[in-house]
Amino acid sequence: MADLAELESRIGTLEDIEAIKRLKAKYLRCLDLKLWDEMAECFAEDATTDYTDGQHRQYGRDAILGFLRKGLGRTHFFGFHQCHHPEIKITGETTATGVWSLHYYMIDSQEKKGYQCGAFYNDEYVKINGEWKMKSTGYTRIFE
Repeated sequence: MADLAELESRIGTLEDIEAIKRLKAKYLRCLDLKLWDEMAECFAEDATTDYTDGQHRQYGRDAILGFLRKGLGRTHFFGFHQCHHPEIKITGETTATGVWSLHYYMIDSQEKKGYQCGAFYNDEYVKINGEWKMKSTGYTRIFE
């Protein structure tokens, strides 16, 4: 039978995993709704990204948000990103990793084209002042 300290530790781990799931959901919602200021809350200041199989690497929260604003901020560009099947591992008191299955659909109303992609995100998380942030994120495509 588990003692109280072990149960508290296990509950803490579950709470951390749930907080990371909410963080990823917020990131995706902000991405699709173009809520750049709110999205900034998702990243550590020194975060990195590695989108589209390494074709689009960014270093630092400001560079990441600038890249996303420029690429997805256009008024004729709409996206719907969904992540599923999280594999989250708490690796330390303030660190974690995650793998997510990604499916997204993008519409370019100016070009009258749509794009779909299936991929896997690989993330690193860090807890700063009690709050989980993305330290790094990026994906490898399966199809587009």
